[in-house]
Amino acid sequence: MNKIEVLVVGRGKLANELLEGLSGDTISRVVRWENQSETSNGSNIVVHAGSGRELADVIEYCSKTNSILFELSTADLAIPETINFPVIICPNVNLQVLYFMAMIKQFSRYFKGRKIRITESHQLSKKTKPGTAIYLAKSLGISEYDIISERNPERQQNVIGIPIEHLDRHAYHQILLSDPEVEIKLETKVLGKTAYANSLSEIIALVAKKELGSGHHDIVDIVVV
Repeated sequence: MNKIEVLVVGRGKLANELLEGLSGDTISRVVRWENQSETSNGSNIVVHAGSGRELADVIEYCSKTNSILFELSTADLAIPETINFPVIICPNVNLQVLYFMAMIKQFSRYFKGRKIRITESHQLSKKTKPGTAIYLAKSLGISEYDIISERNPERQQNVIGIPIEHLDRHAYHQILLSDPEVEIKLETKVLGKTAYANSLSEIIALVAKKELGSGHHDIVDIVVV
C-alpha cells in the first residue's frame, strides 16, 4: 500500500493535536498546510480543522491534485455541492463516538414521539456549535437550537463529572429520552488530547482502502460499512 501525506489546516487545539499525534503505517508524514510546498504533487489527504479562512485555497488544491478532503470544522462553512474530488464530512473523528452516532442514526425511528433532550459540554474556549451534537439532533429530528450547551467549569466538574485535569479539553454528549414512566440516558465522554488523532489515523487507513467517488461523503456511513 502506498503511503499518504497528510496536510493539516488550522491553528487551534485540534489541528495541533493532529499535527503531533497522527501516525500509522498508511501515513508517510504529516505537514502543516502552510508547508504544502514540501509535499509531493500527487494525491494527498487534507484535514481541514480551521476557521475557514483557507477553505477556498484548500478546495482549489484538492481539485487540482484530486486529494481527499476531511472537513472537521464545525463552523458553518459552505463547500460547493458539485466538486471533482471526495470530501468527507466529519462532525467527529473518534471511532467509538462515530459508532454511537451510527447507532442513533439507525434506530432513531424507535424514539419518535418521545421527549428528547440533548446536552453537550466542551471546554470554555469552544465557541462554535459542536458538530456531533448537531448530527445527533438531526438524526433524532429535533432542532439544533434546542441543544443545551454547558461551558461553566464548575458545573462541568460537579454536575457532569468531568475531571478537573480535563476541563480544558473534553467533549461530552448526553441524549435523554423520556416519557412519564420511563427515562433513558445515553452518554459519550471524550477526555484528553489523544483520542482524535489516534482514531483519525485508523480512519485514514480505512479510507485508503476505499475507492471514494467525487462529492460529499458522511464519515459515519464510511466507518460502519
